[in-house]
Amino acid sequence: MTIVNKHRIDEQEYIQGELNSTIKHELIDGEVFAMVGASVAHNIISGNIFATLKAHLKGKPCRPYMNDMKVRIAENFYYPDVLVDCSQSSMSAYFVETPILIVEVLSASTKSYDKTFKLQQYQLIPTLQEYLMVDQERQWVELRSRLDDWQPQYYEMGDELIVQSVGLKLSVADVYDGIDF
Repeated sequence: MTIVNKHRIDEQEYIQGELNSTIKHELIDGEVFAMVGASVAHNIISGNIFATLKAHLKGKPCRPYMNDMKVRIAENFYYPDVLVDCSQSSMSAYFVETPILIVEVLSASTKSYDKTFKLQQYQLIPTLQEYLMVDQERQWVELRSRLDDWQPQYYEMGDELIVQSVGLKLSVADVYDGIDF
């Protein structure tokens, strides 16, 4: 992520800018940060998780969103790779404020940021129940849950995890389907 704007902007300027931009940006404390493109592995992993959630949640009030839906936390905006939101009433056309599940696919350049700063920011969301971090360079999944006081649980190939926020049993093999290590 790189800074593209040294002066601070407000929420309306940011949203208008995103509507006219060919690249995505996050807004953090009034500063705009450009998002870098994702790898093939990143896209496959995100797609696998989204597809599993979409099928699992069909006919239910919760909806999964993939990488183009922003999450608003106070006056900041982030682009998680996948999220699930169940509250239709609090949604705007461009962002959600009440996700119950957020998924980030980790890369070498974002891993530290996603596991520290974003974790702290996401924990501020009162509705968030779980944060799933998926490594794209090895078969390794970290799940943090509000029910477990955000303590990490780790899963690797051969394991299954329960995503309690949506009542889904997810195998690590399904997360990495189509990826050769």
